[in-house]
Amino acid sequence: MMLANRVAIAFHKNVHFYKRIRVTKSWKDAGGYEDKRVPSPIGCMSSVGQFRHFAIKCDENCAVKGVVIGVYSKEGEREPKLTSSGEKFDDRAQGKISDLVRETQMRGELGKGMVFMNVDPEFSAVAVVGLGQEGAGYNDLEMIDEGMENARVAAGVGARALQLQGVNEVYVDSMEYPEQAAEGSALAIWRYNSNRRKQDRTQIPKLELYDSPEMDAWTRGLFKAESQNLARRLSDSPANQMTPTIFAQSTVDALCPCGVSVDIRSMDWIEENRLNSFLMVAKGSCEPPVVLEVNYCGTAPEDKPILLLGKGITYNSGGLCLRPKKCMQLYRGCMAGAAVCVATIRAAAALSLPLNISAVLPLCENMPSGMAVKPGDVVTLLNGKTMGIKDVSKAGVVVMADPLLYAQANFKPRLVVDIATMSYGVCCGLGGSAAGIFSNSNFVYKQFEKAGGLTGDRLWRLPLWNYFKRLISPNLTYDINNRGRGPASSCIAAAILHELVPCVDWAHLDIRNVGMITQYAPLPYLLRDRMTGRPTRTIIQFLYQMACPDNK
Repeated sequence: MMLANRVAIAFHKNVHFYKRIRVTKSWKDAGGYEDKRVPSPIGCMSSVGQFRHFAIKCDENCAVKGVVIGVYSKEGEREPKLTSSGEKFDDRAQGKISDLVRETQMRGELGKGMVFMNVDPEFSAVAVVGLGQEGAGYNDLEMIDEGMENARVAAGVGARALQLQGVNEVYVDSMEYPEQAAEGSALAIWRYNSNRRKQDRTQIPKLELYDSPEMDAWTRGLFKAESQNLARRLSDSPANQMTPTIFAQSTVDALCPCGVSVDIRSMDWIEENRLNSFLMVAKGSCEPPVVLEVNYCGTAPEDKPILLLGKGITYNSGGLCLRPKKCMQLYRGCMAGAAVCVATIRAAAALSLPLNISAVLPLCENMPSGMAVKPGDVVTLLNGKTMGIKDVSKAGVVVMADPLLYAQANFKPRLVVDIATMSYGVCCGLGGSAAGIFSNSNFVYKQFEKAGGLTGDRLWRLPLWNYFKRLISPNLTYDINNRGRGPASSCIAAAILHELVPCVDWAHLDIRNVGMITQYAPLPYLLRDRMTGRPTRTIIQFLYQMACPDNK
């Protein structure tokens, strides 16, 4: 049997695969029968990439190379157009790519494309993915740079398709945006595989930039994506494998090699510094609580730092106000705020950002027990105000209250940014489209808005009005109610935290909807039903803008 294969595996929205085989010699010559098969579907792949329907067979140490190139969409009478690197590859392949694009009637629609096999002797597989409209830029209505986001989507879809074909070295076209292509491809191929048998794990291929001298931009994109993947790993780990103590050790392992100092504060220190609101929640669990103090020094030590505060409830059962069993396992991700802080500082150190960053990460579990905080308990905060704990399942503001006051008094920051999976209200209002942001500074919000437009991980400003302050106080026997009154849970939580930030620029990011599992319409380069690590890249971009305000 002699076959000269030219196999095209089409993926429509990264779902359906088709195979086309051209037979150049009849099987009758080899004593068989003549093959007269027509193109037919060979199966489908789930949108999460769980199944592989055929792959390139090779030895364990064999390098199987593939390349991802982009194609712009058809406009009017103009045919779909390959990127500049794609055109060079097409010349190298003697026009086979452009011929296949025409024959398969590709339209260059964003995120749709095909994988072609045996087109080039060096690259076993070539993924041609639609980039959408050529020359796309910032869209004011969508509040996003579509050119950059299109590069992330196309690179991510193409890299993942090659990964599922067994390619272990993926070369990616810069698509005119090398940093964004690196982000999309590195995010798309990453998997949380730790608890699967080695032979059952989806292998993560090596990524390389194809035909572009812009290695600095490509490396920046890899740094940012790998930092977000760190946040994904920390958030997706089971609660028994990511206790406060294990999280602290993981933080040391991730940050200390980068020159970042990490101080681990134990129970004695917490009691000595009277972080009573934090201890009210932490005492319900057998796992000892930990407070991490992280410091990155990128400029003169006397310069005021930007302070990050990350909610670090490594498992939130709801305490005595137990959560429904159906979604209980999702609440291992309630430490996503702390995970994002760790990932952000790691990227800042890797990129050598010229500013000082400090972070305070209170880590504990919220569990029911004889020692657990009870609904109706009252705690006195470091600023002398009393907080009534009406709903133990809303422990986020309780855990963060005293650490927020302590951090302001000790670090004297120029800006405070707290990140937390706080309230379900932001899920109802925004879905998975954008994180909610509350801020007492228009300048800070504008910087976050700009950062979100560049990274594709947007934030939407929610109100911080006096109306919501009236919903948390006054109360009959205490100053602040941790639940407040009414259904606006995200705004009420922000109002409580605002009470604890008297006079400094401040932003509160509620990432309950984007930092945990995204079930509906996840970004194409992330995975459905997995922790996302969002909005790590947006905070990194924000810090870059604060450090280098004169740069675009």
